[in-house]
Amino acid sequence: MLQSPESLPEACGPSSNEAERIRQKYAEERSKRLRSDGVDQYVSLNSIDDLHLKGFLDDPWDQGAESPIRLQAGARYRVAIMGAGYGGLLYAARLLDSDAGLKPHDIVIIDTAAGFGGTWYWNRYPGLMCDTESYIYMPLLEETGYMPKHKYSYGEELRDHADRIAKQWKIDDRAMFRTELHQCTWNDDGSEWTVDLTQRSPSADGVSTSGTIHADFVILSPGLLNRPKLPLLPGLGSFKGPNFLTARWNYAATGGSPSSQNLDQLRGKKVGIIGTGATAVQIVPALAKWCDQLYVFQRTPASVDVRNQRQTEGDEWTHNIQAGPGWQKARWRNFLSFGANVQPSEPVDMVSDGWTSFPSYSVLTGGPAATNVAMDTAAEYISEMNQLDLIRSNKIRERVSAVVTDKNTAANLKAWYTGWCKRPTFHDDYLEAFNRPNVHLIDTDGRGVDRIVETGIVANGKTHDLDLVIFSTGFEAGTFGSPARRSGAQVFGRGGKSMDAKWADPRAEDGQISLTLHGMCARGFPNMFFTSSDQAGIASVFTPTLDAFSKHAAFIVSSSLKRLEKMRSEDDPAIEHAVVVEPTSEAEAAWANRVLSGAASLAPMGGCTPSYFNAEAKMDSMPMHEQIKAAATTRWPAGLNDFVHVLESLWSANDDSDFDINVVQNRRLR
Repeated sequence: MLQSPESLPEACGPSSNEAERIRQKYAEERSKRLRSDGVDQYVSLNSIDDLHLKGFLDDPWDQGAESPIRLQAGARYRVAIMGAGYGGLLYAARLLDSDAGLKPHDIVIIDTAAGFGGTWYWNRYPGLMCDTESYIYMPLLEETGYMPKHKYSYGEELRDHADRIAKQWKIDDRAMFRTELHQCTWNDDGSEWTVDLTQRSPSADGVSTSGTIHADFVILSPGLLNRPKLPLLPGLGSFKGPNFLTARWNYAATGGSPSSQNLDQLRGKKVGIIGTGATAVQIVPALAKWCDQLYVFQRTPASVDVRNQRQTEGDEWTHNIQAGPGWQKARWRNFLSFGANVQPSEPVDMVSDGWTSFPSYSVLTGGPAATNVAMDTAAEYISEMNQLDLIRSNKIRERVSAVVTDKNTAANLKAWYTGWCKRPTFHDDYLEAFNRPNVHLIDTDGRGVDRIVETGIVANGKTHDLDLVIFSTGFEAGTFGSPARRSGAQVFGRGGKSMDAKWADPRAEDGQISLTLHGMCARGFPNMFFTSSDQAGIASVFTPTLDAFSKHAAFIVSSSLKRLEKMRSEDDPAIEHAVVVEPTSEAEAAWANRVLSGAASLAPMGGCTPSYFNAEAKMDSMPMHEQIKAAATTRWPAGLNDFVHVLESLWSANDDSDFDINVVQNRRLR
């Protein structure tokens, strides 16, 4: 039943005694990290009033160029897309490629940044690269004809690709940059959304313009990890030297630039970095080469596997990777089948990296086996998945011992939790960096640092005087809360109902769970689509989910606009028409029930070490009725390939019966 990839040891795994010892170690390490304040241990920089701390979010990349579209109160658009990253660009491209009849001038793309790229706009730290193969991560490679330079692309290339997509689909002049979304309100009389915005001036004077625009359709695509957070530490903001977030890298303090990793301003400097997650794993090797002393403050070690970075070879690209039409779709489906632990496995592993040799990660993402787990078989499933994961996790820990020469440092760098509990990492130089005499691991045994002081950081009761402090403390969890919250806005649908309220209590009038349809639209919020991990197919790479969402939105919008045009052609052309589309209540409830049917397969997530995956372990302490509700709003249990297949079946059958689609006559426009 269980997959044993060739890259894993041939042995069947640890003995029962050894497995029990490791499970006890997992529990001990988890207990050290449990905190009563949970997610409240972090400060939300987007909502804080402290102007000094809010300054951590200032845009260091804004070159002052005028936004292609200026905010004009009362302006109307067919489609307003919130988010200029890969998700927003995919929605725009798929809408324009559909037979909906939309043109670039019908679309406006709104973002707080001053350029395209989303997370790749904001994150420009040294060492930045994608942790998933670029051939499947970078969207629309087949359509653009672009060949990535490396198997795992670096940040500059990823941002350039966003600009490439915008230019090819002629939406590079359809962006309203430096613009913050405050509120979306559905107007029944006008059958439209009113959208409250504020746009910052490109000049340094800080002048802003506020206004309301109108849109027939609204798409929320802010990204899953787009809101940086800071630990609510005593003394936060008191350090007198340069200190900044990794997502707002200060090259003036370090030297170098996003395109040059010569951090020459760090010579002779003592640098501290707080955090050892996926971001820090990439940054630490770059810092270690330049600073005099580097102090890495660790609460929980990352699980670090080999990346095996390499350049893309032209012959391999031409003959093996882009082998024919549909190659990228075929490649990510192959990749996803290994991540979902599909049995029997595909005869060829096209990607062949650390992700495809990680079958136990299917606990988090779902897969065929998850659909067969019931409450009475959950214990067996937990045991099987843990046994499978122990093979890989032991291999990762053994790698630490083989690479890191200092035994104490090596012991502190070993991850003691199952592989699905935290985002795994892959790097060829991170562990090696701790063999350098100028790199010091400050392990806090699960407690985190004590406080920030004017001269540096206090950890384990000792003050470390520093010249520069870097916060690599992650983002607010994009897997919790409504799409409105993730967008930093309020959304009020039909009858003034708040989207946040629906996510807080997704029960319908009949008591059934009723949250979304297909994870991307919700009854009561007409003509709106959003990106979400709730009730949707997910994986270690989010691009295939975004692609499915964007194609599905294009299908529904196209189907709706065809009905609208048919009605217009039959009526008096002077009559104002609009189309209103939203899921039926029956379809929404049925979708929730299908998600809930796989709830038992999430049982192995219980007891995980705190992380953004489980809301800092809050999930384990929820009352049973809350856990059941949460289970009905989690990922599609059968995995992302199956999720896409469900949507594709609707497209091929031209089936929009899960939606109420109504053409409204004589709508009253403001």
